[in-house]
Amino acid sequence: MTMTLYGIPNCDTVKKARSWLDARGTDYAFHDYKKAGADPEKLAEWSKALGWEALLNKRGTTFRKLDDADKADLDEGKAIRLMAENPSLIRRPVVEHEGGLLVGFNAAEWETALA
Repeated sequence: MTMTLYGIPNCDTVKKARSWLDARGTDYAFHDYKKAGADPEKLAEWSKALGWEALLNKRGTTFRKLDDADKADLDEGKAIRLMAENPSLIRRPVVEHEGGLLVGFNAAEWETALA
């Protein structure tokens, strides 16, 4: 399985993660949400593995700008729909690797998971 890093190229956390992988000579494919979008089926897979709460970025500007109706009564289906429609709502980066999934960038966690 090829490692895939999902994110937005101008996101500072994605930049840090890509630099970290590049410094270690790690091969990976980059999936740019801005160009390629976010696949609802992939989001559902990740949600089943980690829970939708781990994927939904509630701290960002995109979430704060949502209508109150969209923010109310969140559940898995609604969260997946919102993330598919607004990929900036997905916590970044998400990495699919042979051993599982990583969400967000934490060098120590990545060192352990990707060793």
